[in-house]
Amino acid sequence: PEPGRCAHFVLRKKRFCRMIPAPGRRFCGEHGHEEEQNDRKRIPCPLDPKHTVYEDQLQKHLKKCNSREKPKPVYFVQDINAGLKDVSEIPEKQVPLSSLSIEDLQNLITRLKKASNGLELHLKEQILSHQALQEALSDPKNGESAFKHLKQQASILGNMERLHLLGPGRCFVEFGAGRGKLSHWVDIALENVESVQFLLVERATTRFKVDGKHKRRDSIFERLQVDIQHLCLNKVPILEKKKLPVVGIGKHLCGAATDLALRCLVESYTTCCDGKDEEPAPKRCRAAQTEVAPHKSAGNESTTEDHKPVAGIVIALCCHHKCDWTHYVGREFFKSVGLGPVEFHYFQRMSSWATCGMQETTGKASTSEDSEDQTNDTEEHEHTLSSTASGSDTLQGTLSVEERKELGCLCKRLIDHGRIEYLQQQGYKAALQYYTEAAVSLENVLLTAVPNPSGIPEPTI
Repeated sequence: PEPGRCAHFVLRKKRFCRMIPAPGRRFCGEHGHEEEQNDRKRIPCPLDPKHTVYEDQLQKHLKKCNSREKPKPVYFVQDINAGLKDVSEIPEKQVPLSSLSIEDLQNLITRLKKASNGLELHLKEQILSHQALQEALSDPKNGESAFKHLKQQASILGNMERLHLLGPGRCFVEFGAGRGKLSHWVDIALENVESVQFLLVERATTRFKVDGKHKRRDSIFERLQVDIQHLCLNKVPILEKKKLPVVGIGKHLCGAATDLALRCLVESYTTCCDGKDEEPAPKRCRAAQTEVAPHKSAGNESTTEDHKPVAGIVIALCCHHKCDWTHYVGREFFKSVGLGPVEFHYFQRMSSWATCGMQETTGKASTSEDSEDQTNDTEEHEHTLSSTASGSDTLQGTLSVEERKELGCLCKRLIDHGRIEYLQQQGYKAALQYYTEAAVSLENVLLTAVPNPSGIPEPTI
């Protein structure tokens, strides 16, 4: 073992434990039972069996264990963004895709193509950059993985600038923030801008956070450790006090987390942003209502700008196979084209074909709110489902790799169109675009939305 480190050899990792033992001890607290003179017994912690504790110190440990239930913050409202409350719409038993017969699979593909007929499937390219990242992009010290992330972040900022979302007096809410890299670059891009607030939403405890390293004194960073499903933005003290327009951002917000974030912004926050817990308007958001004013006072756009609850949304999408009918915001669209929860279940599983083809998985699919910054800097979310989950056994000799990829992309666009139509019905001008090359990230679609100036829902394509 290294000097001053625990003497326990971790077989699984083929190295010695790196924890620092107490003075005079050879082993750390976790492996202290290996001390010859130590006859105290260690047991798994009842709150989290991944770590152990001395049996005679159990009660003391339970009071300070990091896994203990902590008091809920003021902005925690149970299931406020969850969506579907009627469980009768959810099928009791979901048959795996691999169990479908060839005939059933072909019928499913036919329904997919019929539902996609008439939709805009060829997205526009908006591969942009931003000067805030030019120095980092030209730094040879950055490896290939870091360079890919920087290119994506630069394009996201470029698209935010294109939509005039990088401005003063705004609160940037980064969903699935992880280490907070995206907010970090937005902060650098707004170097000389005043009155900027950052809220970093992340349910997991994150190491190596970068938001504590920002140099500007004007900007304020605050972390909200909460699941997006339970986040009520209008109860966050800084927003309750300052009433700042919000810009929702996210880099690779997995599956259902995107739907939770959209509902958090355009429903639970927008309809209650005046601070009153009144019944939300069923079809129109407050952003749309406040947008009607310019027509009455012809051209006073700067005044109404300050009163828009949500100034914009910019989210890089990914992991459609992690979507969930319960949380999905495009259920009404699916129903309008004759589809329901059963078809959604199959289409969200088939969406993984867009990035995996017939390849076996070596990675583990990430959870709904994980981002690349939560674990390491490998290219995030380009994990695939196992061959069983993807239905490879059924499809051997039936569909080629290219056909599978094409169908997977079709599933992604169908799911995403439901999100676009949802935002349009809520009074937003929403769009999908490619924001980076497929060689940089296979998950290269960006969802953007800004309040529709007319305040009238746009006609769907």
